[in-house]
Amino acid sequence: MTDVLIIEDDDELRGLLCDFLEVEGYKVNGAATAEEGIEYLERESVRIILLDLMLPGIDGFTACSAIREHKDIPIIMMSARGDDESKLTGYKLGADDYLEKPVSVPILNAKVKALIHRSETVAGSVELLKCGSVSIDTGKRQVYKNDKPCEIRGKLYDLLLFMMKNSRRLLLKEELYDAVWGDAFVEPSTLNVHIRWLRERLEDEPDSPHIIKTVWRKGYIFGEDD
Repeated sequence: MTDVLIIEDDDELRGLLCDFLEVEGYKVNGAATAEEGIEYLERESVRIILLDLMLPGIDGFTACSAIREHKDIPIIMMSARGDDESKLTGYKLGADDYLEKPVSVPILNAKVKALIHRSETVAGSVELLKCGSVSIDTGKRQVYKNDKPCEIRGKLYDLLLFMMKNSRRLLLKEELYDAVWGDAFVEPSTLNVHIRWLRERLEDEPDSPHIIKTVWRKGYIFGEDD
C-alpha cells in the first residue's frame, strides 16, 4: 500500500514533498498529471492524496470529482489560488482540505497525519446509523435518504456522521469545527456552506429545513420532528 500519492506537475516541488514525507516514514508515489495519478489509483491502494489544482490536461477540480465517484480516500488540494471561490469549489467536489502554496511543510505534515488517522478510525468502526429518513452505512461510507443512495462524500460525510451520532442535541459551531476540521485552518463561512450543501441533498425543502435546524448564533440541531 502507498501512504501518500502526490499529483503535482512541478517536478521540483513534487520531489521535495516526496523526500520530506519519506523522511517522516511514509511510502510515497508521485504523478505529474491527473491522468497518471488516476491510473495509479486503479491498480494501487492509497491512504491519502495530495492534489495540485493547476495541472496540464485534466485539472485538479475535475480529477477530485472523478476520484470521488469511485473512492473515498482523503484528498488535500494544493494551489497558489487562495480565493474563497476556489476553496469552496474544492470542498464541494469532495476535497477534505485545501492548502495554499507555497506549502508549509510542518502544516502539511500535520494535516496528512490528522486526515489519515481520522479516516482510518472511522473506517474501523462499522455500524448502521439511522435518524428519521436519513441513514448511514459507515462501513461503505454510504448515505441514504428514504433508503435511496445519496451522494455525500469527504467533509460533508464527516459532518453528517458527527451530527447523526449527536442527533437531537444542540451542536455548537465551535464543536462542529473541532470535530470535522480539527486544527485545519478553514474560512469562517466553511461550516455554513457545508450545512447548506447537506440541506440541499437531504431536505425536501432546503429553505425550510426540518432535518438540520439552526439555533440562531449558537449552532445546529440534527433530527426530524416527531
